[in-house]
Order: sequence, then structure tokens, then C-alpha cells
Amino acid sequence: MATAAPIAVAARRSRTGVLAGTAVMTALLAIAPFAGIYPVFMMKALCFALFACAFNLLLGFGGLLSFGHAMFLGTAGYIAAYSAKAWGLTPELAILLGTAASMMLGLLGGMLAIRRQGIYFAMITLALAQMVFFFYLQMKFTGGEDGIQAVPRGRLFGLIDLSNVYAMYGLVLAIFIGGFLLIWRTVNSPFGQVLKAIRENEARATSLGYDTDRYKLLAFVLSATLAGLAGATKALVFQLASLTDVHWTMSGEVVLMTLLGGLGTVFGPVVGAFIMIGLENYLATLGAWVTVVQGAIFVVCVLVFRRGVVGELGRLIRKPL
Repeated sequence: MATAAPIAVAARRSRTGVLAGTAVMTALLAIAPFAGIYPVFMMKALCFALFACAFNLLLGFGGLLSFGHAMFLGTAGYIAAYSAKAWGLTPELAILLGTAASMMLGLLGGMLAIRRQGIYFAMITLALAQMVFFFYLQMKFTGGEDGIQAVPRGRLFGLIDLSNVYAMYGLVLAIFIGGFLLIWRTVNSPFGQVLKAIRENEARATSLGYDTDRYKLLAFVLSATLAGLAGATKALVFQLASLTDVHWTMSGEVVLMTLLGGLGTVFGPVVGAFIMIGLENYLATLGAWVTVVQGAIFVVCVLVFRRGVVGELGRLIRKPL
């Protein structure tokens, strides 16, 4: 009892801190477009922030390294774009359909991938992602290298015209905050605690009676679903679905975002995504050298911030003076 009280107090403080941080983050994101920051840049960053948070759920809290997470981002983007343009679905239905497609792909891919561990798990996800990439490259409905262009944003629930950039931004912000809170709640649920135990010592979790494969599959599917939600939203934002989102380099970028911000932290992937998208945006004049500069900055950050930006800041705050 004596040791349980401090643990409960620490958990309560952590929960309060995350909720307060989420409130501050939401307020800052809400006023950003009205403070002179380009709304389309913010929407792109928010989509990738949700994508990075979904990946962090799998790697940071589940210990499962996926090298093929772009297949979920791209799949949802293609399905949402095609259903909105060819079938005339409303934006909310297009996003839901794209997200559901990624969820089903995550279920099928997860059933194959979780049979292996470590680098073998990563290689299976990469192989699956390459298969998905070539599938979309060959299929006629995707438009090949041209992609699906001029995707209509439509009216949300038949009422809100998403061609208005601020209305679209409001939708993207709501989706991001909803996904972010869902991930935070999942991590702090009994399911999340078991997932962390599997990350630390899977053999011990198995000996305690937990079906580790089932927990890993659920984490994989949830991560794929949220990654798909980000991809479907991004397709409507840019009114485009292309091979870029399903290419293996996109899977590498989300790994960089997560490591840069702070692996296994709540706000780390958000910070990492904004850093990466900011570098791409403001260093665009460098052309092909953008990748080189990004690599150099990443190396410096890894050497200086070994726990990521947010992880290192958290360590400094907790450090006694």
C-alpha cells in the first residue's frame, strides 16, 4: 500500500500533464492559420503527425519495427480519392472507406508479419509494402505514375463546403486530435500496459498467460487503421493520391519522424513530423540537396538528442537541479 500511493500519484500527474499539453497544443494549432502560417502546410504536417503517432504506437509502445507502413497511408489515400471522384461519395464516407481498407490490409498483413520477430518482422512488412506498391503502379484505377488527380473535397455531411481552406483545416485538426487522444488512451489502458510488457520482455509476458500474438495483431491493425485515416485525409487535402505515399521512402520518413521527435513518447511523433515537414517546406529551394541536409540534421539530432527532442526535454525537466 505504501508503494502503491506514490505510483498512483505519479500516474495522475502524468495524465494531467498530457491532458494539459494536449489542450495547449490544440489551442496553438487552432490559431496557427490565423497567425500567418500557411493552412495547407499545417494540414500536411497534421496528417503526417497522425501517421507518425500511429507508427509510434506500433514501434514505440509495441516494439514492432515496420518498414512498410506507407502501404496503409497510400492505400487509404487511393481508396478515398477514387471513391470521392468516381463514385461521388461524400468526404466523410470517402475517409471512412479508405480507413476501412487500410484496416483490412493491416489485418491481412499483420496475420503474416507477427509470425516473426525483430528484423524478420521488418523485412516481411517491407516485402508486403513493395507488393502493394507494384499493385497500385499496375492498376488502371490508380492512374499509374499520374495518380488520381482533381479529387473533389465535397461537402462534409452535406453542409460544410470543404473547398474553403479553413473549413478543411478544421476537419483535419479534429481528425488529428481525435486520433491523438485515441492513441494516448490506448497506451494508458490495460491493453497498452500489456503491449509495453511485450515490448520489454515477450517471453515473460507469455509466461504470465498473455496471448502475445493477439495483442501484437491488435496493435498492428490499430496502427494501420490510424495510418489509413491520415492517408485518406491527406488525399482530400491535396486532392491527389499518388505513388509517393505508398513508396518505401515514405516508410523511411515516418521512422525518422518518430525517432527525431522521441520514440515511445506521446508528443514526440508530432514534434518530429512538424520538424521534417518544416525542413521539406523551407529548404525546398535546395532541390535535391534537401535529402542531404535532412540526413545531416537527423544525424546531429540523434547524436545530441539520443531520446529524441521530446524525450530529451522530458529528461531535462525531470532532472533534479
